[in-house]
Amino acid sequence: MVNSVPDNSSYASAQRLFMVLGSLWVGSLLTVGYLVAPTIFSQSLDRQAAGMIAGAIFRVEAYVSLVFSVALLVFANLLVNRGLNQFRFIRWVLLGMLACTLCATFIFIPWLEMIRDQALQQGMPVMLSSSATLFSRLHGVSSILFLCQSLLGLILVWRLSGKK
Repeated sequence: MVNSVPDNSSYASAQRLFMVLGSLWVGSLLTVGYLVAPTIFSQSLDRQAAGMIAGAIFRVEAYVSLVFSVALLVFANLLVNRGLNQFRFIRWVLLGMLACTLCATFIFIPWLEMIRDQALQQGMPVMLSSSATLFSRLHGVSSILFLCQSLLGLILVWRLSGKK
């Protein structure tokens, strides 16, 4: 009788690669969001300039997240198709992270940049413009979205580091 369930050890290298890629991605998210951005604001006297620098870094991180989330989703699908069912839940986590990434990349970051650019064209920082309240609210929602993505990332790494 042929065993239809694969031996997890036959895909050990693929699982390790998946864990390394996932860990690198989540590490970059956590580093940017909870180390780099706060450091920029704590070391800069000009909050507008600090915000622009942090925004540029978050934009790059959003594109990195887009690439990693899609690549890892494809990779997880391949592993599930090979019978590694522990990656079924991981696909849902990755899908949640992709949703966060898509919202940040194509909705919140461009919207916040547009509001900031409009204020700069009027010769004032965004926090002194008529759009300051909207900017603050969008920034708050964006921060919550980033927190959700970070928590999903921690769940991802936790699940990947468990026994197979």
